[in-house]
Amino acid sequence: MSPNTRLFALLFTIIVPQTPGQPLCLFGLPPSLFLEPCPASTRLQPRIKGGGPFYPYPDVLQVCTGNTADTPQCGGNAGCPPGSTPGKQRCKLIGDDRQLYSSSNKKRQRYVTKDGKSQVNLGNIEEKKRFLSDIFTTIVDLKYRWFLFVFMMCYIVTWIMFAEIYFIVAWLRDDVNHIRDQTWNPCIENVDSFLSALLFSVESQRTIGYGYRMVTSNCTEGAILLMIQSIIGSMIDALMVGCMFVKISRPKKRAQTLMFSTNCVISYRDDELCLMFRIGDLRDSHMVDAKIRAKLIKSRQTKEGEFIALEQSEFNLGYNTGEDRLFLVEPQIISHTINTSSPFWAMSADSLKREQFEIVVILEGIVEATGMTCQARTSYTDDEILWGYRFEPCMSLEKGAFRVDYSRFDKTFEVTTPLVSAKEMQALKDLERNEQSILSLYWDNVGNTYPSTDTENRLSRSGIDHISEERTPELKHKVFAV
Repeated sequence: MSPNTRLFALLFTIIVPQTPGQPLCLFGLPPSLFLEPCPASTRLQPRIKGGGPFYPYPDVLQVCTGNTADTPQCGGNAGCPPGSTPGKQRCKLIGDDRQLYSSSNKKRQRYVTKDGKSQVNLGNIEEKKRFLSDIFTTIVDLKYRWFLFVFMMCYIVTWIMFAEIYFIVAWLRDDVNHIRDQTWNPCIENVDSFLSALLFSVESQRTIGYGYRMVTSNCTEGAILLMIQSIIGSMIDALMVGCMFVKISRPKKRAQTLMFSTNCVISYRDDELCLMFRIGDLRDSHMVDAKIRAKLIKSRQTKEGEFIALEQSEFNLGYNTGEDRLFLVEPQIISHTINTSSPFWAMSADSLKREQFEIVVILEGIVEATGMTCQARTSYTDDEILWGYRFEPCMSLEKGAFRVDYSRFDKTFEVTTPLVSAKEMQALKDLERNEQSILSLYWDNVGNTYPSTDTENRLSRSGIDHISEERTPELKHKVFAV
């Protein structure tokens, strides 16, 4: 269809009324935009009365993004022709009053849990000696039960090891058999068994020093062993105390007081379709230099046939405008504008139900009390996104100060939102502008064809006796032909 033919066909469709009961239907969004009657198999539902900001037609308008067949695929119970297959709906009403989202009971494997824990298990690691090269981080990353086990074993092993050495020295010097001999000069006094050697090892390393057991000046090896044990004991003290302090003061626990909303919502804000979620801080000590970012986790297949599992792509949360830097004193709603650079540009309410993806949100900042960097994470799966909802306000003014009601933190309310994607909505807006320009161009051409000075003469020669005759179909075709 040539551009001129399409233009005249569009103009003719606008000027000439359609057959009653057969409203206009928009088939095939770009690249082929044209108006045709809706197929008889498509059940229409009334649009919101009085038009609206989404599309100029005030009556009934159905947006069909059908396939190559004449009968569009349809899903669900409402609006489906007999014999159609559910779950393949392609026809949507802009003002449809159906539920704007549906929650799925199907349990899906998460990439990151709601509390921020990764669900990726590492296996078949051959070079485990790499963990020993960074022993400090390895110990700190242990769970508390294993950390306490390592903490105790470090001391117990050294005590037993040096107790064995002390007992061997006492046995080689025959101090064990002369424990009651007052004339005997022992190397280690009052060590006659392994248990007494163990007590001497604990007293020496912990610098208890009861005074009953001691190393004498009669042997050099005893003094050397005592110095070695003292040095090793000091090193263990420094390592274990440092690990314990770092593990207790880790900012990981600070993330437990950072809240994320249970669901994401999609609705219009400032005439743009946005994906939004809410974050908040429960503590009075605020996060310093807080920054927010988000990643989309989704598997895809490349044009060459390569399958990429769990591909990570970051989408904009206000990096260009600085909106990603937060002053997190009160709960804030983070918004992502769905535009041409957004991964949700072509996603509609219907396609959202069929998609499988996960949004990972990462909040980073410096803990005001310790100066350490804290990171809080959460995730939203596709069934946790509510289409056509907004968050309820949770702040109020009370006694000269602002009050935050965290009982309303996760609450949402439904708003009127088109079920089509942002891409389809932009195509509708472009079509509206094109129609307005076509009408303006047409009436300009009509004005140029019939000058105001000669309009009456031309109308008299055309044989029109009454204004009602202008609305006859024959004259309309004549005017259209001009």
